[in-house]
Amino acid sequence: MIRVVLADDQTLVRAGFRSILSDEEDIEVVGEAGDGEQAIGLARELRPDVVLMDIRMPVLDGLEATRRITADERLEGVRVVILTTFDADDHVYGALRAGASGFLVKDTEPMELLHAVRVVARGDALISPAVTRRLIAEFAGLVGRQPDPSPRLNALTEREREVLGLVGAGLSNDEIAGRLVLSPATAKTHVSRIMTKLAVRDRAQLVILAYESGMITPGWLA
Repeated sequence: MIRVVLADDQTLVRAGFRSILSDEEDIEVVGEAGDGEQAIGLARELRPDVVLMDIRMPVLDGLEATRRITADERLEGVRVVILTTFDADDHVYGALRAGASGFLVKDTEPMELLHAVRVVARGDALISPAVTRRLIAEFAGLVGRQPDPSPRLNALTEREREVLGLVGAGLSNDEIAGRLVLSPATAKTHVSRIMTKLAVRDRAQLVILAYESGMITPGWLA
């Protein structure tokens, strides 16, 4: 059973998501929060698999709440999915940097919502090509931002560095396999080994590391 906490200051939004999620046999909504502080409290009390987190909330915003949840070692298994409206929120980079495992647009279709919850609950990240393009543009626009190659990358083989770059560009394991002429299972194994070597919690953090190290730049995957 996938246990979910809903964090949004709009009661109607929470009710809509609850209605969709509660109809599924493998998903249970175990709590609702109207602000970031409540979301943190419920995460600590209930230890859900997934928190659907709005960015703009009173008392404490969703970015800071996400940061505190993902930084808490006791909540290592809790994954956060950010609820956003991409036209209004310029927080893609900040949310991933805070530890979010993915993004959902608030007016997402029910099947996309269910898919997102299941994907993130099993430890994967929900980072679509559209999101990564937005992330690249946002990262490139940060004033004074310079690449900061991590010494941890030295532990990777050349093939693993190549795979990391493709993960950072938003490619799925199947897409990576096709591009490098590998089997999907081999691509998945490479990604798992990279995550272990770099000590990151999920695919989203690999994306951030690829950007911050300078491996990914605008137009890189033309």
